Amino acid sequence: MQLAIPQAPRRVPLFKVPGAMGRLVQVLAMGLVLMAALGAGARALGRFVVEEQGFLSRAQELEGRVAAMSLPPRGEREGAEAKLEVLYAVDKVQYSASGVRTHAEYAEGLAPGALITLLVDPRVPDKPREAAYVRSRAQALGLVPWGLGLGALVAVGLFAWELRRTLRAELEPLRKGMLVWLTPDGPLPESRREVFFPATFRKQEQTLTVRARLRPGRAPVRNGDKVLAAVLSSLPGQARVIDEELARALGWVR
Repeated sequence: MQLAIPQAPRRVPLFKVPGAMGRLVQVLAMGLVLMAALGAGARALGRFVVEEQGFLSRAQELEGRVAAMSLPPRGEREGAEAKLEVLYAVDKVQYSASGVRTHAEYAEGLAPGALITLLVDPRVPDKPREAAYVRSRAQALGLVPWGLGLGALVAVGLFAWELRRTLRAELEPLRKGMLVWLTPDGPLPESRREVFFPATFRKQEQTLTVRARLRPGRAPVRNGDKVLAAVLSSLPGQARVIDEELARALGWVR
């Protein structure tokens, strides 16, 4: 095979690099799936926040009496939850409710018969909540919009970084890389997937080691036991093997 490779920077359109468009579409699809998952999570979290705010706006503050309680083990109460069974009245109607959550550290100071403050939604009077516990959670929920915004920015940043990394890995070595003859450390592995193998090349009286990448099922351009590859100073330790199909697609073959 006679090669006619232009000097860098070379004109390498993305659509002419075999497999590059498929890899780009894969990254875009993964990005869309990630955005959809984040959007679904944000909607569910937003709906929960709206429901909590609606409860706080409707709830009436009532006095209840502790009938029983369930506490975690003594050494595990810090930051944990306890469950209370409470007795209370709404419009002179007596109610009993169990599973009312509160902070374990607060509950350990209570005893059966102790008075506590409850918040009760008039629409659902049989599901009271312990007031201090609900209000402390409401303060944390106020940070949710900021967290969602930050999460969205991070997701967009990660997607943009991965897209840039993919494009760079596909194109930059071919456009600006130095073309060298690599000496693989051993026989090239056979695989239907992308192959990575260690290899060395000489540069200015130095022997440099790289991790070379070869597309699946492709025959590299060879010179005896050596294979042609592109290396880029900004991607140290990496090399992109030039296979025969790629060389022909880019017009690097006479």
